[in-house]
Amino acid sequence: MLNSEGPICIVDDEASICETLEEILEDEGYAVKSFADAESFLEQIHQMTPALVMLDIWLPGADGMAVLAKVKSAYPRLPVIMMSGHAGIESAVKSIKLGAYDFLEKPLHLEVLLDKVASALAKTPRSPLNLPSDTRLDSVSAESISGSGLASLVESDQFQKTLKRNVVLNGTGLLSGRNTGIILSPLGINQGIIFQTLDGHSIPARVTSLEGFQIPSQGSTFMANSTALVDKNSRVRTVEHLMAVLHMFGLTNVLIKADEEIPNIDGSAEDFCRLIQDGGIEEQSAFSKKIVIHERIGIGEEQLDQKYLYVEPHAEFEIQMRVKYDAPIFEQKITFTPSRNSFEKEIAPARSFNTFENIDMAQKMGKAGGGYLNSHIIIYDGKVINTELRYPDEFVRHKVLDLIGDIYLTGYPIQGRIVANMTSHAYNQALAQKIHMAIHSN
Repeated sequence: MLNSEGPICIVDDEASICETLEEILEDEGYAVKSFADAESFLEQIHQMTPALVMLDIWLPGADGMAVLAKVKSAYPRLPVIMMSGHAGIESAVKSIKLGAYDFLEKPLHLEVLLDKVASALAKTPRSPLNLPSDTRLDSVSAESISGSGLASLVESDQFQKTLKRNVVLNGTGLLSGRNTGIILSPLGINQGIIFQTLDGHSIPARVTSLEGFQIPSQGSTFMANSTALVDKNSRVRTVEHLMAVLHMFGLTNVLIKADEEIPNIDGSAEDFCRLIQDGGIEEQSAFSKKIVIHERIGIGEEQLDQKYLYVEPHAEFEIQMRVKYDAPIFEQKITFTPSRNSFEKEIAPARSFNTFENIDMAQKMGKAGGGYLNSHIIIYDGKVINTELRYPDEFVRHKVLDLIGDIYLTGYPIQGRIVANMTSHAYNQALAQKIHMAIHSN
């Protein structure tokens, strides 16, 4: 469809880029005008009433971000697509904050280019993505359980396991954005998973250490945007991905020395897998225990448009997860059974995800640091804007990763099937509490 409002203005000092864009867009029927520098463009913009501006970030004599700010100040409804071959996600996020409609990375890809241009010219309205956010508190009630026989704690046929040697990992705190690190060390039999803070407090990796845990007989309301463990005035945040790896590697006795936050490398659990492999695994002289589920234990209302999860009797540990959100996620389902599927290849590499709007709001409120930009799949206007997906269904795989980590706060592996629908950390933690209450009510 021909553009009736005015030309598409291309502002780029690379002549080859201008020529290529002109040819492509003119072939599609658009009127196009190119500028080699910001000054000439700004001098003529008032005479043209452009329909769209395609603006390079790096320009001679002017910063593309400064030009963007001037254009949006004078023409707030004019769509601007920023372009760059050298900028990272920080530049993309900054440009969107300044009002850019979208961001294009060089080298330009034809289909992506035409899709973004058509969308910008159509002035497609944006609507908030229907997506559970790690930056918004999600609350759920874990009411008390009465009766016995729902689950039992029994000796398994697996030996307890610890590390052979100390290992260290450094990275960035997801929520604080500060440099942080962890040291993992071996522990003796029946010691469990223990976090130790810099001030010397030991925090067991158990449901009763969860931030927000209350007396079980009164019921508990979990409000969680990640998984944090506390002891008095000390706490360790974002433990879920590390806990998932300890769970799947069968580690039962490990000391984790940590600052306030577990480092987050790329939003996945791959680095924690490598860390455990570097440390080596040692079988110990005592058998471990496991939780056997005898009757269904659940949280939430079991409807497809509602969050819920439950655990039911099964011959082994299994997770069935479903999510359904707006573009680009849509409906995704996966069944993960450790005995048949590879955690390291199929689940651990799946990264955290969130919307640009949620992250921006959390940063303004001081609830998220710079660690978010490079450790999340960032979604904006129904598209992933900062990376290529590792799997077409990476989103549902990451939900499985979080659940595996949260449920290990029961303290033991589980023999049972967990069925989950659009769950969050709060729901995972609430189920972990109900399982904990079930095995201690016998």
